Formats: sequence, C-alpha cells, structure tokens
Amino acid sequence: MLRPQGRRMNRVTILFASLIAVGFIIATFDVRSDSDSVADVLREGTQSVFTPIQKGVDWVFSPVVGFVDGVANLAGLRDENERLADRVRELEAQVRATDALEEEVVQLQLINGLEIAEELSTVTARIYSSGASAFDNVRYIDKGADDGIVAGQAVVDEDGLVGRVDLVSAGDARIRLITDPLVSVGVRVQSTNETGIVTGRGDGPLRLEMFRATEPVREGALVVTDGSRYPPGLVVGTVTETANAEVGFVLRSRVEPAARLSEVDFVRVIVGFAPIEVGLDDDAAATGGG
Repeated sequence: MLRPQGRRMNRVTILFASLIAVGFIIATFDVRSDSDSVADVLREGTQSVFTPIQKGVDWVFSPVVGFVDGVANLAGLRDENERLADRVRELEAQVRATDALEEEVVQLQLINGLEIAEELSTVTARIYSSGASAFDNVRYIDKGADDGIVAGQAVVDEDGLVGRVDLVSAGDARIRLITDPLVSVGVRVQSTNETGIVTGRGDGPLRLEMFRATEPVREGALVVTDGSRYPPGLVVGTVTETANAEVGFVLRSRVEPAARLSEVDFVRVIVGFAPIEVGLDDDAAATGGG
C-alpha cells in the first residue's frame, strides 16, 4: 500500500514543478515584450531556439547535397561526352568516305586521260578482287566479253603496263599481272633502242634478258613494249641495275615495274590491238587461255 502512494506523490511533484516552469517561461516572455503579443514572442522564441539547430543541420548536410549534385552533373557530362564521341566517329567516317570517293575520282580522271598509242580503243574497268592468296599474281575486273574484252589483251593504268587478260566471262575477266612468272613481255630499251624480254619473278623487279645486245643498259633507263605481243610504246618500267653487253652472252638485268601493282584500282583494257601471232602462245598455252 505504501508504493502506490509514493508514486502518486511523485506525479504530483512533477506536475507542480512543470507548472512552475511554464509559468516562469510565460513570465519571461511577458517581460521581454511589452508591446508584442504572446504569440509573437513564442514565435521568436521558437525561432531563436531552432535557428542554431537549422544552421547545424545545413552545415552537416550541405556538403552531402553538393556531392550528390556533383555526381548527377558528372553523369550528365559523361553522357554528353559519349554523345559527342559518337558524333565525332560519325563525322570521321564521313570524311573517310569522302576521301575515298575523291581518290576514286582522281584515279578515274587519270585513267581516262591516259593517251594510248595510235588511239586504240579501250574499255575502262575496275578491279574488284585479287587472287585467293598473296602469291597469286592475278586480279579480277568488272568488265568482260559483253564489253568487247578477249583473252590476250593488254591492261594498263596511268603509270604503265599492268598485265594482260587471260580468262574472260560475259561480265568480268581475270588479269594476269606482269609480275607473274608465266608472263613475258617483249620490250625495247629507249636509250639504246635494243630489244629484249622481261619476265615476272613472282614479286619484286622483273627479269630483263637481251640476247643480241651490243650496248650496255644503264640504271634508270626506260623500258617500253616493243609492239609484238602488246601495243608499242607502253611503259613497262625502269632498269634497276647497270649491265654490260658481252659477245656470245645474254645481257641480264632487272626492271622495276612502272605500275604500282599493289595499289591499282581502275584499269583500261586495250581492245583495239591485234598482237603479232608469233610467240603469243608461250604463256597462253601455260595459262590455258592466252
């Protein structure tokens, strides 16, 4: 019975103390304000109590908010950078396509401006494929029998002789390059007017052989077709090694092809020339088609 009475006394004491404290606070507000209403004083008191707390909260959370904003801005910048990078790649692709088109136009202008001896008829064609391996000295063009092309015709570009046609279908044809060991070309050294034969070696310079030479050939001398198997005067290349003529011996040297065979794109097939029949079939028989 004593414990409940003690609890009741504690509650009364706490209530009494609380009323005294509230009365003291109200009296203090009344003293601080003669003209202001109690509500205004309470508002100001509340503000004065919570303002430091608000500043503390701002001080703590402002860096956090700034960090979050910074992360959001960084993500936005990353997206913008990716968009700009995609645009740059797109523009670079357009530039490459434009450059390639301009290069094609230049090559077409060069090949179409090429002057062929005796104004022989030609057909302009584009190389669309090479051989099955790097060791195949052949190229395929997009013109064929329907365009007047037949086996054995000479093929040139703006720099010189590229090769000859050796296989033909209705819509395309195969070219065997002058670097092919099966291809031989009758030539004339312009500086001496003496003739010989150049033969492909698979890669690198062509082999030059002159069986009746009486004068030496000098490095840098220009070598052109002699008009037997190919139209006369087509540039074949330049001599790379000086060689002297000796009685009873074959003069041998090397010739660098004038045509940049690894870069050839457009060519002209000379369709208006009938080669001399003698000797035409050395390599024609070997390739099965002239």
